[in-house]
Amino acid sequence: MNIGISFWIGFFVFVLLMLSLDLFVFHKKNTVVKVKEALLWSLFWIGLAVAFNIGVLFVVGKVKALEFLTGYLIEESLSVDNLFVFILIFGFFKIDPKYQHKVLFWGIIGAIIMRAVFIFAGVAIIQRFNWVMYIFGTFLVYTGIKMLFEKEDEEYNPNNNFFIRGFKKVFPVTDDMSKPHFFVRTNKILYATPFFITLLVIEASDLIFAVDSIPAVLSVSKDPFIVYTSNIFAILGLRSLYFALNGIMSYFHFLKYALSGILSFIGVKMCINELASELGYNFHISNLVSLAVIVSLLTISILLSIAVKKRDEQKLRIHKNNQ
Repeated sequence: MNIGISFWIGFFVFVLLMLSLDLFVFHKKNTVVKVKEALLWSLFWIGLAVAFNIGVLFVVGKVKALEFLTGYLIEESLSVDNLFVFILIFGFFKIDPKYQHKVLFWGIIGAIIMRAVFIFAGVAIIQRFNWVMYIFGTFLVYTGIKMLFEKEDEEYNPNNNFFIRGFKKVFPVTDDMSKPHFFVRTNKILYATPFFITLLVIEASDLIFAVDSIPAVLSVSKDPFIVYTSNIFAILGLRSLYFALNGIMSYFHFLKYALSGILSFIGVKMCINELASELGYNFHISNLVSLAVIVSLLTISILLSIAVKKRDEQKLRIHKNNQ
C-alpha cells in the first residue's frame, strides 16, 4: 500500500494538535519540570511512537514498521548525545530551568521544519546519485571514530558559534533577562535577548546534529514518510527526555562509546549494502540486524554505566567509613 497525501495531512494535523496541547494546555505556565514528571512524559511520547508504529504495521506492512522502529531508535539514541549539548547551552547562558521548556519548544518547531528540508533533499539526492551512499557511509564512520576521541572536559562556549557571531553583527543584543521574551524594545530599538540567542544556538546545534542523524536514518529507509515520521516522533519527546536526563546523567557515562559504535556500524552497512547491490551479490545487512546492534550497544552502555556508578558509590562509602 502506498502512502498517499492523506497520511501526510493526518500526520501534520496530529503534530500540530500535540504541540498545541503541550504549549497551551499542559505547559502553559513557566514551571520547573521535575524528573519524575519528565520521565512520565517521556514514556507518554514513546508510547505514542509505539502506537504509531503499530498503525504502520497494520496499514503498510511489517517491512515499513521495522524501518520506522529502527529509524526511531537511531534518532532517539543519537538525540541523547545532543541533549548533553543543550544542558551546556542552558548552563552557559544561565537560563532559569522554569523557562527552558519554552525555549526548547520553539527549538523543536525549528527542528521539525529543518528536518523536512534535509530529509526530502537527502532522499532526492540518493535516488538520483547512488554513489552518495558511500559518502554518507564514510562520513558516519568518520563521525563515529571522531566521537571516541572527543574530550568531555573541553570548555563549551556558544559565543564562538558562527551563526551567533554573524547574528550579533547585524542585530543588537541585550543582556536583559528580567522577562522570558525573545525580543525587547528599549528606547524604540528592538533588541534580541539571551533567550533568543540560546534558541539560535540550540537550532544551530540541531542543524549540526541532523547532518549525522539524517544519513543514519536514510540507511534504514528511503521512504520520506517513514524517515520523517520516525525523526519527528523522536524530536517530540526531546523536551521531556532533556529534563529526565538532567536527573539521570550518571546512567549515560558510556553512551558516547555506544553512539560511536552505532554510527560506525551504520556507515559500514551503507557502504557494504550499496557495493553488494552494484556488484549483483545477494547480500544485505538487514534492518533487523541493525535493530539488534543498536539495542545491544545501548543496553550494554547503560548496564556498564550503572555498574560503574555503583562501584564508585561503594568506594565513596568505604572511604567515608575509614575516615
